[in-house]
Formats: sequence, structure tokens, C-alpha cells
Amino acid sequence: MAEWNIAAALNRVAAKQPEQTAVVTGKNGKYRQWTFDQLLERSNGYAAFLQQKGVKRGDRVMLMVRPSMEFISLSFALFQLGAVVILIDPGMGYTNLLRCIGAVRPEVLVAIPQVQIFSRVFRKPFATVCIRICAGHSFGLLGSSLQTVSVAKDTESVPAKVDRDELAAIIFTTGSTGPPKGVQYNHGTFHSQLGLIKEYYQIGPGDVDQPGFPLFALFATALGATAVIPDMDPTRPAQVDPEKFVRSILDWQVSYSFGSPAIWNVVSLYCLEQGVQLPVQKILMAGAPVSGELIQRVQQILPQSGEIHTPYGATESLPLASITGKEILAETWPQTRLGRGVCVGRPLPGMVVEIIRPCAGVLENWSDAEILPVGEIGEIIAQGAVVTRAYDHNEQETRMAKIYDGKVIRHRMGDMGYLDTQGRLWFCGRKAHRVLSAHGVMYTICCEAPFNEHPAVFRSALVGVGPVHAQLPVLVVELSTPTDEATLFAELRAIAETNPLTEDIATFFVHPGFPVDIRHNAKIFREKLSLWAEKKVQARSCDEQT
Repeated sequence: MAEWNIAAALNRVAAKQPEQTAVVTGKNGKYRQWTFDQLLERSNGYAAFLQQKGVKRGDRVMLMVRPSMEFISLSFALFQLGAVVILIDPGMGYTNLLRCIGAVRPEVLVAIPQVQIFSRVFRKPFATVCIRICAGHSFGLLGSSLQTVSVAKDTESVPAKVDRDELAAIIFTTGSTGPPKGVQYNHGTFHSQLGLIKEYYQIGPGDVDQPGFPLFALFATALGATAVIPDMDPTRPAQVDPEKFVRSILDWQVSYSFGSPAIWNVVSLYCLEQGVQLPVQKILMAGAPVSGELIQRVQQILPQSGEIHTPYGATESLPLASITGKEILAETWPQTRLGRGVCVGRPLPGMVVEIIRPCAGVLENWSDAEILPVGEIGEIIAQGAVVTRAYDHNEQETRMAKIYDGKVIRHRMGDMGYLDTQGRLWFCGRKAHRVLSAHGVMYTICCEAPFNEHPAVFRSALVGVGPVHAQLPVLVVELSTPTDEATLFAELRAIAETNPLTEDIATFFVHPGFPVDIRHNAKIFREKLSLWAEKKVQARSCDEQT
């Protein structure tokens, strides 16, 4: 019988390689490290302490602790107890943060002192909390302190026997197309994710990971790899200090790393400027479309045997598909530059991708969906073991996102794309970001590609202004170098006229810095840009009238 509790993975790894380094933390070249045996001991000690304080199986526990040994130990301790771990991006802004906390109704708060104080000030969202555990000095006011926990070598704990479908965690989406939603993860989902990552990317004991996203430190240690926690703010990956990020890679001979394209954009420029070669054999970049230019640049700082992967998925279904950087550069990037979308690869083993005709409302039954042929753009649908079942306390969003076919649950990714003759999936943009003009549908990723070729353009975003099916297509650009706007707009208009995908775009604006998501700093908040562009269009119209 399978052991579904994700905490059991740590027990197995610690039994096989107790003295192997599990976690490394540090700053400015001064590090602390813990073995798998020590990680398990710490996790067991925390589990016993939490249980003593009343935390039990099924309790909803909001965990708000910085990326650290403590974060990893506490996560495994909570899984071990069968508690439901709630993970939330603290940088999403007060309004979203408070709304999300209130929506998931936590019963236990395990958090640093600042968050404990925050919860006392904004009481309403935390009204369901009845147990407080402080990860730091509690001063006798902020709950029981973890600093009182003494970890003994003989402290043992057996992971709770859980079912495959038992709730293990609630992880929030980035909120790139609306308010962040809490995604329910069961133990079976984590189990399947671990299996896919291990088998497909060949990651396991002997590997050293430096994750740019904290959750992946859990995957690394559960797979028997060493997790080196980088000295960076995970809510601001685009502002990573490349010298610090690179130093720990070199000091620990990191073999693979998962991170946002925003991280690798900064790090690759630094490495090329400093003449630094990295030992990394695998880089996984995800969170937003990855350009061929960035892949080419990162490839230059890796060993000849090093490989770049760009996994595709979402919080609700991850990973779904993947492609290597070498295949992108050799085969698909030239097509992307022409406006044919971004190739995100073939479905991973056991995963199924289908394309259906876009539907505005709920799809109650799979039989109601119209599957589209190869090459035709439609909604991307995911099916497989890593597809999550529901959003937490959000029945309407669950009904909108899920399609039921007996016991099979399919997820509507909210993305538009198509399959090619080789079975590869091409991403054309978010469904909610389509521009519905009087002349037809315009897909963001496809239409932006030709403009991104301009040397002064760092990135661009197509947005629609006005009523649906009569929207004015507006291209907003973020500059890589200062340039005369009148000259730039004339050149962008010339580019637009050469491509049937973009010939209707005649309105251009320069934005000082695109609003992006907290988690990856790479997904563009096009809704915000659309409102900004609408005001610019209105202002321009007023100026012309006067």
C-alpha cells in the first residue's frame, strides 16, 4: 500500500542518507548546514511541540515563515501531523492578503513576530485562529515560541496515515488575471508531482538545488537533494543580487536550480559581464514565457552539458508540459518571433493536453466541449495526476475551472494555445487577455512578438480599450534603452503594418515599468495596464479635440 503522506518522503531519505547535507543557509559566504538526519530530528521535534500545543490532523495552519531551515522543518512537521499547510505570498498587498487569509479560515497561525503583530492589528481575517505559534521571540505575548523547542535525537514521530485525496495544503495562485485563489492540494497531488520531477528531470540524491521559489526547497529535500536557500527576497526575484546568488552556486557547486526568468535575466547579464561560468547542469525557468534571447544568454554561462528546461503549468496543474532550451533555439524560437506563439513542449508522462473551442461560462460536462483539431487556437485543457480538484471555499471558481467526466477531472488552464503536428503545445496568451476587436480576436503573445524584436523594446503588452468586440488594440512598451518616442512609435507602426496579426495596431504608449506578479516578477498584470492605457487614450482624445 502506497504511503501518501508527503512527510514520509523525508523519513525514507533520512534513513538512506542520514549524513548527507540536506539544507544550507547563509549570507556573505558564511553558511550553516544541516544533514538529513538533523532535518528529520528538527521536523520530529516541531511535530511533537505542535501536537502538544493542540495542533491536530485536519487543522488549517497558516505558515508564514521566511525561507529557511525552519520553514522546511515546519512544513514537514505539519504534513507529518496531517495538518493542512496554508502557504501565501506575503507580498501580494494588504488588500489581497487580508482577503485571502479570511477566505481560507486558518485555525492555527505559525508565523514570525511581525506577522503575529499584524494579525492582532487586523483581527477580522484571523478571527478563526485559536492557536498561535511564534517563529521567533514571542515576548510572552505572541503565542508559544518555537525557540523553546529542544530537539532530542530520540524524538521520533510517524507520519499520519492519510488517504490519497486527503487535503494536504492550500497554495495561492499569483492572481495575474484576478484576485489570488487558494488551490487545494491533496497528498496524492504532491506524491505525483514528486514522481514527475524525479523521473522527468532526473533529480535526486547527489544533486544540489538552489531554488528561487521557496516551495521547491521542499521538493528538493523530499527527493534527497541538497537545498541551498539563496540570500534573496523571494517576493522580489527581479531584484535579486546576482553576486550573492552566484556566490552560493559556486560555493556549493549547485547542480540545478528552479527560478523565474526574471532571476536568470539578472544573473546571466552579471555572469557574462564578470566572465563567470556556472557549474549548474539543469536550470528550470518558469512563471512566464521565456525568450530565445534569454535562453541563449543563459546557455553561455553553463557547461556544454548543461541544459535549460522551461516547464509549463499553473498552481492548479504543475508540471504539465516541458521543452528544452536547445529545442527552442533550434526549432521553435524562429516561429515564435513571427508571432506563432511560444512553444512550451510536450505533455509530461501521464499528462494529457487537449484544446477546445473557447467557452465563456461553466462547462458542466466534458461531452459539451468541442475539441479542436491540430493547429487551431483554443482553450488549453489539462488532465492527469497533478491536476488539482478544487479552489478552497470558492465553489463558483471551481465550477468555472473544472470539467467533470465521471471520475476524471479536467482543468481549464485559462490559457489559449494549440497543438502542433509533433504533439507540442504552443502558448498564445491568457484567455482573459485576448483583445476582442471589431476585426476579430488578437492573442497577446502572438501579437507582441514582432514588436519585441525592436532593439529599444525590453518587452511589450497588448491590451484592449473599450467595449468587447469593439476594443481598440493598444501596444504598451517598456524600454530597454531611452529613445525618442515619436521615432519609436513610427518604427513600431511600420512593424505592425508588415504582419497581418498586428496590422490593426496603431496606438502605442511607453510605460515606465510594467506591473508584474509577486511570485515570479515576470507575469505582466495586463488588466492594470489596460486601465492605464484607457486613461492615456482618453487624455489623448481630449488633447486632439482641444
